[in-house]
Amino acid sequence: MKIRNKLILIYLAITAVLLSFFCVVIYLQSKDYRRSEFKDRLRKEALSTANIYFNKKDISPEVLKLLDRNDFTALTNEEIVIFDSKNQVIYESGEDRFKIDGDILEKIRADKEFFWEDTKYEFIGILFENQGQKYVIVSYAVDNYGFFKLQNLTYVLILGGLCILFLSALTGWFFVERMLNPIQQIIKKIDKIKASQLGDRLEVGNENDEFAQLADRFNQMLDRLQKSFMAQKAFVSHASHELRTPLTSITGQIQVSLLAEDSPEDLKKMIQSVLEDVKQLNRLSNNLLDLTSLNTYSEKSNLNLVNVLDKLSRVRDEAIKKNPLGQVAINVDVNEDEIPELLGNPPLLYTAFYNLIDNGIKYSLNQTVDIEVINKPKSIKVQFQNNSQNISDDDLKNIFEPFKRGSNSKNKVGHGVGLSLVKGIVEMHNGTIEVSRQDPNLILFEVMLPKR
Repeated sequence: MKIRNKLILIYLAITAVLLSFFCVVIYLQSKDYRRSEFKDRLRKEALSTANIYFNKKDISPEVLKLLDRNDFTALTNEEIVIFDSKNQVIYESGEDRFKIDGDILEKIRADKEFFWEDTKYEFIGILFENQGQKYVIVSYAVDNYGFFKLQNLTYVLILGGLCILFLSALTGWFFVERMLNPIQQIIKKIDKIKASQLGDRLEVGNENDEFAQLADRFNQMLDRLQKSFMAQKAFVSHASHELRTPLTSITGQIQVSLLAEDSPEDLKKMIQSVLEDVKQLNRLSNNLLDLTSLNTYSEKSNLNLVNVLDKLSRVRDEAIKKNPLGQVAINVDVNEDEIPELLGNPPLLYTAFYNLIDNGIKYSLNQTVDIEVINKPKSIKVQFQNNSQNISDDDLKNIFEPFKRGSNSKNKVGHGVGLSLVKGIVEMHNGTIEVSRQDPNLILFEVMLPKR
């Protein structure tokens, strides 16, 4: 069932329940008022007859009966009966002689006033005292006029309720259709957006309602999707180019060696060159795999307590093995009793630290990297500083973009993946990484990792 129909049905159901409750309350109140009003009229008729009967001695019972029957205030089928203390009828206004049980007369004497009804008549009994004697006056009649008004009110409530429900359905359909019209427009626009048309956007409009917010959020999602697709396309293009270069070099060297009659010494040099290309290809493949698999890591999986100092020391030793002329100094700004530890993924943190140190040695004028570890209550700050050569502001701005290599990377082995991988690893740990220029050639990488 469509939302439009659900909203209309819910609206009608709520309206019907409230309207029914309102009509029932009105009917019950009117019914109680009719009974109370008729009861009061019966009481007045009974007391009026009793006062005339006992206080007007010059009026005979026959004349009193005639007055009761022809009084313009007389009720339909009205009868008034007076009983003495022995339950004997001493006056009766009509000839119906409706039998009143003795138990009811005793209840009237006990309660002094009692109201009851049967299928047709409504009765009221009153205890009346005159000259020390107690009498029971019973007045009963049929409230045709009251029941007619109540019946007419019932018809009005039923017909009025049905008309209101019908009008509510029409107005509900109109307003729901008008309110959901933006959703229809959004659906039509979404249907037109294809993978090749991610540049299209929904019209947000000037209103600040939920539909405008939905359109705005959808446009933001399209922005992220478009950015992701473009990044993926660029990644595939750059990755294929970076992979093709070493493969072409390897293939060319092997083909040349097969055609030429090289000496064993030349073949050995060729094999060493191919081996270096294979190592570069393997390193590039590992970096690409790590870069593309960052999104598959769960924030809470593979987490262990990592000693940052111990991890940096291991990375420094490995980097110096690769670059024997490199120098890495680690300074620690912590108390002796404090251990700079955080909850993280050890292999990924190792990769991030290694890439930062390896790049620092590779692009430093003196192949020196200074590292400072600052232990804070809720985070650990690690700063990597090196004296880099000939790096422009534009290169510094795009330094974390994948496959972006600066003007100072000529004659340097690399593929432009390492720092983008570092940024992804740091952000996966809910951390931040920033790069800044301290002096014309002094570059500082600042990594902030929360301890969690």
